Amino acid sequence: MPLLTDIERDAFLNERGVLMRIAVVRPDGRPLVTPIWFLYEEGAIWFTPRGKSEWFACLRRDPRVALCIDEQPLPYRKVLVEGKAELTHDVGNDAVWRERYRRIARRYVDDAGADGYIQNTINQPRGLFCVKLANADVKTWRMPLPGEDGMGIWHDRYYTPGTSFG
Repeated sequence: MPLLTDIERDAFLNERGVLMRIAVVRPDGRPLVTPIWFLYEEGAIWFTPRGKSEWFACLRRDPRVALCIDEQPLPYRKVLVEGKAELTHDVGNDAVWRERYRRIARRYVDDAGADGYIQNTINQPRGLFCVKLANADVKTWRMPLPGEDGMGIWHDRYYTPGTSFG
């Protein structure tokens, strides 16, 4: 199973338009998964829930998260992260980190669109969270690239005893 190198992982996490799905734990133990915008900087994944969002309330109560960042087209790259989200700026401190928020928005829309989005939502307070990859369980994967062996790419646990690739 080909893994992404750190360079490939970082390049993928910095590609424009790639969404992240964040899973948090509701008070009753049920999972809540939400697709969101994110930014990868300083070895961390940054994201910004609005103050009134359900998943922000879940993170306040329990910072455990699972993050899934993947793509539909080949080579089906994915980065899976399990860890704890750190609230770096609480609601009401948005002006302190607004430039990071602008960089998040610019990953998904052009500069003018990002500035307009920020202006249109400036009265919707947000928190800023990050998950530092160094403190998390990170798994990566991709399909083989041209020239790489395409057989036996799955983890050994998926194959029944005696599986042959020839």
